[in-house]
Amino acid sequence: MSSADPGAHRRRQINLLGALGCGAMMAFALYAQYVLHLQPCNMCVLQRIAVSALGVVFLLAALQHPGVVGARLYALLIAVAATAGLALAGRHVWMSLQPLGSLPSCGADFYAMLDMLPPAEVAARIWNGGAECQIVAWRFLGLSMQAWVLVGVGLLGGAGVWANLTAGRRAR
Repeated sequence: MSSADPGAHRRRQINLLGALGCGAMMAFALYAQYVLHLQPCNMCVLQRIAVSALGVVFLLAALQHPGVVGARLYALLIAVAATAGLALAGRHVWMSLQPLGSLPSCGADFYAMLDMLPPAEVAARIWNGGAECQIVAWRFLGLSMQAWVLVGVGLLGGAGVWANLTAGRRAR
């Protein structure tokens, strides 16, 4: 930690906490799948990928502990990963608020579609369809799991971008 960046230690802690937060979200997703027997829909799988990507960026930022320029690059990468997660979770929340049966089915599960179709077409089908994505099988404090992903990714991404963008600013 240099005197040029007094917040470097705080930034590293926030990046580490972001990685741990994403890890906790993934641990709960696996708990819900294997202990509560809630099978993830296709949108859930894409959200897991986005949360994992966000967690990897946070972990790399914490491990590398970059200077000011590197921290700003990590802020951009965190923003990109968080935006993807927010878009997916937001779309999933929107899908779950539509009347049941109003959306067409995606067809097959995520991995079967990847075997049959190019990745871009798989993503488009999942984004546009998803009758199975409308089902809300779990709630906590009135919010569905996809709504909690929206909250979690928003808070973690916002904290990560803030911490890494403020790199190099002198404490007052």
